[in-house]
Amino acid sequence: MNTAESSQRVRRAFRQFVKFGIVGGAGVVVNMLVAIAMNKANGGTVNAQRILFAIPGTPFNFRYTVLVWLVAFLVANVFNFQLNRSWTFRGSQKAPWWHEFWPFLAVGSAAALLGIFVKVAFTNPASWFYLPEPWFHENAGLQSREYWAQLLTIVITMPINFVANKLWTFTHVRNKHHTTV
Repeated sequence: MNTAESSQRVRRAFRQFVKFGIVGGAGVVVNMLVAIAMNKANGGTVNAQRILFAIPGTPFNFRYTVLVWLVAFLVANVFNFQLNRSWTFRGSQKAPWWHEFWPFLAVGSAAALLGIFVKVAFTNPASWFYLPEPWFHENAGLQSREYWAQLLTIVITMPINFVANKLWTFTHVRNKHHTTV
């Protein structure tokens, strides 16, 4: 590969990263709207640490904050997938929707699993990463620990999503599909 081709590849990857970021930004809005709606339905962020059930065989519990993280992730993941598929990584060699969605969901799920631990670390008072008072608190609004934890966790997991989806979902899966058609 010559220098011009290499430079063109870098520019293309950068454009894709910027588009992925724009889609991600829209996905953050979707994610946060779901989180806000779910927390409001639960009586506010003051109830985010409510235990929904104990995790059998462990000293851990499944809390409402984790449910919010998972539901918001799933809604935003479908939104982001469709927008990334049709805009960021558009191309004429698309694989069928489901063939690309499952890897995208798998990548997002791996990042979401990591995100559960990150979000719990931000919201658990026993954690070193607990978002401290008085700036962060359990009430709604701009200083809501729950909403900041949701947002920071999204920012931390985004680079994982970009790299894995670029290399696997929108490159490997499409190439594999294209060579078998």
